[in-house]
Amino acid sequence: MDRYKPVMSFGDDAAEIYDELSRRGDEIATVAFLAQLARGGPVLELAIGTGRIALPLAAQGVEVEGIDFSPAMIARLRAKPGGLQIPVTLGNFADVAVPNTYRLIYVVFNTLFNLLTQDEQVRCFENVAAHLTEDGVFVVEGGVPTEFCRSRNNQYVNLEALAVDNVRLDVARYDPVTQLLEETHVTLSSSGTQLNPIVTRYAWPSELDLMARIAGLRLKERWANWAREPLASTSNNCISVFGR
Repeated sequence: MDRYKPVMSFGDDAAEIYDELSRRGDEIATVAFLAQLARGGPVLELAIGTGRIALPLAAQGVEVEGIDFSPAMIARLRAKPGGLQIPVTLGNFADVAVPNTYRLIYVVFNTLFNLLTQDEQVRCFENVAAHLTEDGVFVVEGGVPTEFCRSRNNQYVNLEALAVDNVRLDVARYDPVTQLLEETHVTLSSSGTQLNPIVTRYAWPSELDLMARIAGLRLKERWANWAREPLASTSNNCISVFGR
C-alpha cells in the first residue's frame, strides 16, 4: 500500500487490457437502467474510463459527459467510434470539477471505492449533489463486501479465468479496520507473468446512505443488479439511487 499509486491500476498497460477485464455481460441492462433515469440527459459519468457504459448510452441519444484522471483510459475512449463526441474532463472524479448540472450522475463497477478514504468518498457525494438538477439522481454501483469478509485470515485467492494457454488469478487481502482491499490480478501465460494491482476502500450500503445524508441526498431505490432484483443477504452487488 505504501508504494501504491492509482496510475499503476489505470495507466497504459491497464488501459490496453481494461475492456477485456471489465466486460461482465450486463452492459445492456446497465445502459437501459441509466437511460431510463437520464430522460435524455445531460448525464455525467464519474471515472468514464474507456467508455464501456458511456458510449452505448450516448448511442441511445443521451447527452453524456465524463470525468477521468487517466490520460491512457481517455485515449482508449477517444479511439473508439463516437468517443470524440463525448466531452471528458481530466481530473479526480471526487472533485466533479465541471460547470454544468445534470439529471443523472453515475459511477459504476465499484469505482467509488477507488477513493481510498472516507473523507474523499464523502467529498465526492457532496460535489455530486452540487451538480445535480433539483430532480436529478446519483447512481452508485458497488459490491457488497460480504464474500471476502468471510475469508480466512482476511485474505483470499480466486480463479478468475482458466484457458489452455493462460490463467488469471485475483489475489487479495483486506483490512477490516481501514476497509482497504489490496488486490493484484495475476495473469500467468507462456509469455510471462503480468500483475495488475488495485487498492480500494469498500463501504457497506448503510455507509453510502450516511454519506448521501451528509450531502443532502437520500436513498430512493436500491437493487441487487441492473435488472432491479431486490437486494438480499446473499447479494454481492448493490445498485443505489440517491436524490434530493
